[in-house]
Amino acid sequence: MEKHVTTATATLSSACYCPALFLAAPASGQGKTTITASLARLLHRNGKAVRIFKFGPDYLDPRILEKGSKTPVVQLDLWMAGEEWCRQQLHRAVAEYEADIILVEGAMGLFDGTPSSADLAAKFGIPVALIMDVRAMAQTAAAIAVGLRNYRDDFDMMGVIANKCGSNYHAKLVGDALPNDLPLLAALKRTDDIKLPERHLGLVQPSDENANAIEECLEAGADLLEEGGIMAHIDNLEDICFQYQPQLIDINT
Repeated sequence: MEKHVTTATATLSSACYCPALFLAAPASGQGKTTITASLARLLHRNGKAVRIFKFGPDYLDPRILEKGSKTPVVQLDLWMAGEEWCRQQLHRAVAEYEADIILVEGAMGLFDGTPSSADLAAKFGIPVALIMDVRAMAQTAAAIAVGLRNYRDDFDMMGVIANKCGSNYHAKLVGDALPNDLPLLAALKRTDDIKLPERHLGLVQPSDENANAIEECLEAGADLLEEGGIMAHIDNLEDICFQYQPQLIDINT
């Protein structure tokens, strides 16, 4: 998982190589933000420079994600900002900010919206990790994951993160039901230790009052992901080429 840049390291037109992971879910409320921020914290603890992007316009989630990565979070939207701007931001994360790994958090369900999270992942060739709240299911979680993976053939789903497992046996039921080419990347037990402060419109904005609670949540989430063995899968991520060619404007026309 080594990041490298071509000879034009600091230029905007160089080709940059860096592993990346897109964290998506079948729906809202599955734990995407908590797990993305916790994974960023785990990577940060392991000495990795992490840059996180949030898909779509969002005010609250990036504030939480910044706590996990300890770096600013940029929002990517193919409709509002356009493909070239998104391409430039991903490229800058490696060429300018020297990211060791890029994480992108999706919005709502994987295929919801036009463009969707899947559209962004497909556009830039970023593999998807599917986060699923499996509280009320077991083997059916595998059926849903396989269905989402096979719904389109223009993106790669690398595995599943099972959130809120009731027991080790529950996690085993989910993992054993998944096909070999769609493994269980990690299973997180059901616990309030990784529950971010919420309100009726979603997560609570980080503040001095809840700073300790958020820190404790992210550290606990990082511990659970590490115990679940997710780093073995992260270390096997292949580099993605992020390239941006600035468009020159002819001022004489």
